Amino acid sequence: MRPDPQATPHGLPAPAHWPSLSAGLLHLLGLTPFGNETRWKTFVATSAYAGRVFLSIGIAVFLAFLFQLQSPISAATTVMIVANPTVGAMVSKSLWRIIGTLIGATISVGIMAAFVQSPVLYFMALAVFVGIACAVATFLRYFRAYAAVLTGYTIVIIASPAFAEPEGIFLSAMSRLSAVTVGVVVTACVFMITSPRKPGSIMAGLGGAFRDTVRHAWLFHSAESSRTATVPADALDKLENAERTASLTSFRALPQPVYDSRSKLLAHMAGLAPAIEYAATDDPDMLARVRNLRLALSRLTGLIVSYHPYWLTLEEAGQETHDIHAQMADTLGRLLELTENPAWLEDPAPLTACLREALHALERLSHEPQPPAVLAALDNTRDTLVQMDLALHNLTSRAPVKSGAVILPYLDWFTALRNGARGTLIAMLAGLLWYVFHWSTGPLLIVYVVAASSLLSTAPSAAKASPMMAAGTALAVPMGFLCHTLALPRIDGYPLLWLALCLFLLPGVWFQFHPRYSLAAFGYAVFFTMMLSVNNPIVYDDLNLTNNWMTMCAACALLAVVFRVILPADHRLDAARLVSSLVRAVQHLANAPTRGGMQWVAWEGMQLQKISRLMMRLSFVPTGLDRQGYTDAAFTVLSLGRLIVRLRWNVTHAGLNPQARKALETAMQAFSTLRKNPAATAQALQHAAHQIESITTEEKGLVINRDRVVSCLEQAASIILAVPGFFHHRGPIHAAADPTMTQPAPPAIPVTLMPR
Repeated sequence: MRPDPQATPHGLPAPAHWPSLSAGLLHLLGLTPFGNETRWKTFVATSAYAGRVFLSIGIAVFLAFLFQLQSPISAATTVMIVANPTVGAMVSKSLWRIIGTLIGATISVGIMAAFVQSPVLYFMALAVFVGIACAVATFLRYFRAYAAVLTGYTIVIIASPAFAEPEGIFLSAMSRLSAVTVGVVVTACVFMITSPRKPGSIMAGLGGAFRDTVRHAWLFHSAESSRTATVPADALDKLENAERTASLTSFRALPQPVYDSRSKLLAHMAGLAPAIEYAATDDPDMLARVRNLRLALSRLTGLIVSYHPYWLTLEEAGQETHDIHAQMADTLGRLLELTENPAWLEDPAPLTACLREALHALERLSHEPQPPAVLAALDNTRDTLVQMDLALHNLTSRAPVKSGAVILPYLDWFTALRNGARGTLIAMLAGLLWYVFHWSTGPLLIVYVVAASSLLSTAPSAAKASPMMAAGTALAVPMGFLCHTLALPRIDGYPLLWLALCLFLLPGVWFQFHPRYSLAAFGYAVFFTMMLSVNNPIVYDDLNLTNNWMTMCAACALLAVVFRVILPADHRLDAARLVSSLVRAVQHLANAPTRGGMQWVAWEGMQLQKISRLMMRLSFVPTGLDRQGYTDAAFTVLSLGRLIVRLRWNVTHAGLNPQARKALETAMQAFSTLRKNPAATAQALQHAAHQIESITTEEKGLVINRDRVVSCLEQAASIILAVPGFFHHRGPIHAAADPTMTQPAPPAIPVTLMPR
């Protein structure tokens, strides 16, 4: 007899209400995390991270005292800044922090030497360098941005002790560099020794991402094959009629499970991108494959966003496309079965064979006379399989990529210039406040506002994050008061000092894992250590401490005023700029020279970065904006780009006669009016499609190529007509905000259905 899984250790059946009683008991004891496996794992991970941080602080501050550094607590501040649960991220962060500190120390010594007797000129030069550092920090990705961040506020941190004695600037620079180096080296050693190393975890995550992408596509094609198979003809007629009479502000939606799957996958992909970079810092094997993995991740993301409502506008053929969707769903189902074995990454040959077999089957179908709607479905599904095959090759190949495809980072100039202007303005205002009012703690005011501005420049929305940073710093003021009045005076040895630091830093370290409070917790932990008067030797001065705390409160207010009042962010305007950039990219792709143009994966990767930023900006816009509609409309840009690539290939390789080639070239030139008159562009594409379709030819291959060109032109026109307001430079998102009206969705008009 098999044992009862619900039995107690004594063999008696456990009462059904025992789990609820145990959960209630744990809740009463304050041990709720232990009653849930997920919460327990989170609790353990957070505790382990906090333990490593506190161990690093203890060793770093001890060594700083041992080496007789001028400000030993700066080593603790360094630990709080560079600490990261991921070892690769921590190593990258530490390396760039040292580089930024070296650059900042050099600049600090230089401007102090140049303007030692001209305070106003010194503040102006300081503000300019801080603004440049903030702008560069906005451009750079991942922890490379910390080099610019550290360059910005290291200038001030090094210069502040030397304001009274400028000749001591060099010693101040050496002391600061020493403290940073101690903190960085200690943190790196502690985390690398105590953190579990899992080199294969990133590859497992990427393999899971590939499998999830296949499942997402399977979900779409399965739903479409079932829908077209079960919907009767009269229902299709009603559907057509509903489309023709639809509201001009509606945008056809996908099934909710597809949207849910897409959102989850995109969030997962966004987390994998930095994980690849950090793993490459820590693992030589990942470093050799990092370029392949970047391309694989970009291709998978492009596959995910390919499924948007635009696909549904091509389904009026009904039963004619059912076989294609069913065949695609069958292929994807086989891929899911093949990827159930965890070792498939080491032997991708069966998956490659499955993809190639499906591609050959679609190729055979495409060489037979087909209606335009069927050709559209064939081309789209075949393109999906090709991209999936390339992503599989990039993911599993250890050989370096032979092509010159490089996905360049997107440079958001407007955001960078705005952050640079904020850094310049706040540094100048803080310097003038100190200079005009002869504030005894003016250097601390400058140090905080410059450090906070530099750190905020790496946030997705500096204006939105500034109140959280200011709130965390403001909370550190009363906690600093408690530490100086209750803890530090009673300390008579280093172990007690270490224990007191850990006790007061625990809230900041712990809540950094909570997304809602992470930035405030980071501000609290970093600037709490900055406000501690733990020098070598320790001198207690209540008047000076009170002045420091008042200065920090004023600095928090100044930070919020500059970022939220004087130079606030207009997320809707930023989103409009990104939309314009996407449309211009489409125009450039259509009109670029035939030879030497940008490769598709590079173009797609650039647009994916813009779309990611657009989705983030839309999430910051107040309610009244159809975020899902604009996101779907942005995804159509990639589909439109794929069609343009096919059309450009057909110009030179399809064997069209001169008349058809001329009509196609004219159609490509019509994209130059896309931003000013999308309807005219769509009309020109439809006109070219009718012209090419009317050209008769007897050769079977040329007929198929002609029909493919016609299908691509009709699809492109369909996309533009689905959301003309998205492409128009005076569309709804570009219009001036009207507080009395809600923001409309991207205007949509009924799609011109292709003949059956």
